[in-house]
Amino acid sequence: MRVTGTQFNDNLVGQLARLTTRQNRLQEQAATGQRIRRPEDDPGAMRRVLDMQAETQAVEQHRRNIGVLREQATVTYGALTALKRISDRAGEIAVLADGTKSSADLRNYATEVTQLIQQAVQIANTRHRGDHIFAGTKGDQPAFALSTSASGQVTGVTYQGNASQAATEVAEGLTAAARVPGANTTGSGPRGLFTDSTAGADFFNHLIALQDHLQEGDATAVNGTVLPALERDEDNFLFHIAQNGALQARLEVTDNLAADRLMSVEQLISREADADLAQTLVRLNETQNAYRAALQTGGMLLNESLLDYLR
Repeated sequence: MRVTGTQFNDNLVGQLARLTTRQNRLQEQAATGQRIRRPEDDPGAMRRVLDMQAETQAVEQHRRNIGVLREQATVTYGALTALKRISDRAGEIAVLADGTKSSADLRNYATEVTQLIQQAVQIANTRHRGDHIFAGTKGDQPAFALSTSASGQVTGVTYQGNASQAATEVAEGLTAAARVPGANTTGSGPRGLFTDSTAGADFFNHLIALQDHLQEGDATAVNGTVLPALERDEDNFLFHIAQNGALQARLEVTDNLAADRLMSVEQLISREADADLAQTLVRLNETQNAYRAALQTGGMLLNESLLDYLR
């Protein structure tokens, strides 16, 4: 086979270009610690890395959702415990308002109950991140509106939200909700906090009835009808406190599982994409040696002439 005069030059240039490309790639891997930076580096591994990165993003979003829900659950729990204290005090007043108390004492109790109603409405309109947490999915407006008479007594508390509950995804196919609707009179769906037809709860109307009966001096009505009603309201609060505790425990477990999963996926990505630094440096050194040897050999051969063979 005839070898042209330029064939060796072409082969040398091609070999040097390949060694240069390999050397640059190994230097980049050593500098960045990444074995894969472009699809052509390892198409199969790149596809696996991209899939795992998408999974990582989904898990991170779930953890952010869990964080928001935990905030909401904490704020809700604070409101629930404050409402429980109001409920306890209202129950104490109802028990104290027996036949031994004077009309003046009962009116003093009525004034205190009015203040308790106002305080409960304030708690019911608690906001978190700009939304009213007890208004259902209508968080852009106060959950309850208070009406009073000219003398300052509370005449009504109106619910302005709805009975819906916004659910947030915390894992694949798994949702949770931390906000509680203030009222639900539909007989189905999430249980209302202040008013719920299935639980027999109607906290504000029961407090207003307590206020009015005390103002009128009707201790019999307080003990006969209002006190049992307030006990149902308290049971409803206890139900929601228990539900809130269970939710917070569930969110903590879900977050821990997500954190473990995130760590596992990141380790898999590292295994696929990260370069073995020791091995990379060895290969880089070998490539650099091969490049220098090719240059030296090529230089020697290109400098030879016919006179070298005639000596």
